[in-house]
Amino acid sequence: MASMKLGSKTDGFHRDGNTWYCTTGLPSDVTIEVGEMTFNLHKFPLLSRSGLLEKLIEELSIEDGSVCVLKLNDMPAGAKAFELIARFCYGIKIEMTSLNVVSLRCAAEYLRMTEDYGEGNLIVQAEAFLDEVFGSWTDSIKALETCEEVLPYAEEIHIVPRCIDSLAMKACADPNVFNLPVAGQTDAQSQRDVILWNGISSSANKPQPISDDWWFQDVSFLNLPLYKRLILAVESRGMKPETISASLIYYAKRYLPLMSRQSSFDHANNGNPWATVSIPSETDQRVLLEEIVTLLPKKKGVTSPEFLIMLLRTAMVLHASPSCIENLEKKAGAQLDQAVLVDLLIPNVGYSVETLYDIDCAQRMLDHFMSLNQDAALSTPPCIVEEGQFLGGPDTLQPLTMVASLVDGFLAEVAPDVNLKPSKFETLAATIPDYARPLDDGVYHAIDVYLKAHPWLTDTEKEQLCRLMNCQKLSLEACTHAAQNERLPLRVIVQVLFFEQLRLRTSISGWFYVSENLDNSQNPCGSLELPKNDGSHQINSKGRTVGVDDVKERVSELEKECLTMKQDLQKILKTKRSWKIFSKTFGFRRKLQPCNSKESCELKEPEASANGLQNHENGGLPQ
Repeated sequence: MASMKLGSKTDGFHRDGNTWYCTTGLPSDVTIEVGEMTFNLHKFPLLSRSGLLEKLIEELSIEDGSVCVLKLNDMPAGAKAFELIARFCYGIKIEMTSLNVVSLRCAAEYLRMTEDYGEGNLIVQAEAFLDEVFGSWTDSIKALETCEEVLPYAEEIHIVPRCIDSLAMKACADPNVFNLPVAGQTDAQSQRDVILWNGISSSANKPQPISDDWWFQDVSFLNLPLYKRLILAVESRGMKPETISASLIYYAKRYLPLMSRQSSFDHANNGNPWATVSIPSETDQRVLLEEIVTLLPKKKGVTSPEFLIMLLRTAMVLHASPSCIENLEKKAGAQLDQAVLVDLLIPNVGYSVETLYDIDCAQRMLDHFMSLNQDAALSTPPCIVEEGQFLGGPDTLQPLTMVASLVDGFLAEVAPDVNLKPSKFETLAATIPDYARPLDDGVYHAIDVYLKAHPWLTDTEKEQLCRLMNCQKLSLEACTHAAQNERLPLRVIVQVLFFEQLRLRTSISGWFYVSENLDNSQNPCGSLELPKNDGSHQINSKGRTVGVDDVKERVSELEKECLTMKQDLQKILKTKRSWKIFSKTFGFRRKLQPCNSKESCELKEPEASANGLQNHENGGLPQ
């Protein structure tokens, strides 16, 4: 730490309680009261250095020679600073450091200790030392911290802005170039050189690259107004938004206990580095949080959604302003595709708590995300070519697909809540467009969990919920589960079976087409050679083999699956309703024909019924 020594005389002051005496042998002729402290001094040393004291002493001079009493209640830094100034006036040794230079400079300005009252007066000495302090990062930090107790005076003589500019310049500079100190590392550690027995330096002691967060810990000791000004200063100097955001995160976790608890929940064994920090009041925490939100960089993706939602949770607990909460919801919603499920599970802290988690907040974030991304996705409409695969605009659809998966997981997590109304569940699920889900297994799982937790729902409400999923976009596993799910309405089960049978019929037709082509193919030019005896393989011009037996085996398997599904359908119809009611409801007049090895498995229904089912290919229920 930098220091400057002034004066040459030995100490001539002593203290008795709240009173200071000067031991020069001469009786005191002036008494100066600073706060609760009293100084019995002499006029001449003070008159020769201070313009203010000269003026006050002249105004209060008494001809009879009695002691003059002065009160300096507005003295910057109080009695502690005046004691050093009194020593300076008497020429007694004092040491100026980065911890007291600001208070001495402000007190010297207050007492008007200019060069008009002696060469090398305190103002000039303090200014010269401040220039040295501003050249050091550590000394500048200490000096800025001491500005808090004399802030109005330090602002008036421009110490605060000069100190902030010095720190901002160093924070934006390369610490490896300027050999700036690293927080948590002493000079002895940074300069130590370990020499091995053969004279070779240890590789562990080689200079290590310093990360961009080297200054976070030092500036976190500043109060909020000074820290805010420093952040604005480094931003104006072109610091990367990512670094600014990281510093804000560090500062927020230091002074917001709820933030540090959330961040350390998964790392409880690592200990909390801010356990000894005094906890601000709830009002101060709310003010700090709102200021942090205003300082966050506006660039998308700079601040992680995890931190944004942590701030949002804390803002709700602290009852921050509606504008602050709305700002956080929009920032988090814009990056919802980067969030994970645990981020969305925000506890409901409202006065009228209905559900365990805040569904409305999740809905607002999702609405904001869709408003930013849906227009871009619609400009490049997708085309589904296979299960889980899109053709056209993959870069545009990827965020939507990720959010769809996130929302489906969130719905499944909140579905067991008995207080969750069907309308809120439907609204949240329906916000995701159909084309954003490659498969509807996720939303089907959420619906199944919701139906299990709400067995009192009517058939109409169940059918309304099931309209959220597209039965044609269920995987084979989901179809198998749905076909046996007694919680689903009968019409939905039939629709699942119908579309699955339709899928099997298409697959079987394709295999028969390949098989017939292989049996009837000829090779007049010798490009395809088909053995007539075994018929097990054929070779094309590119050397590829096609197993006819494998084709037939696969067809047989599909036929068995088709027959099994028909049997399941008949069992369901017998247990829930009679076949007569079923046929009237769906318009079937002829029974399903059994599958055989020579023709494909298909449903024999009248044209009106088939049209009624196919009109709901996108997840609707047959009318």
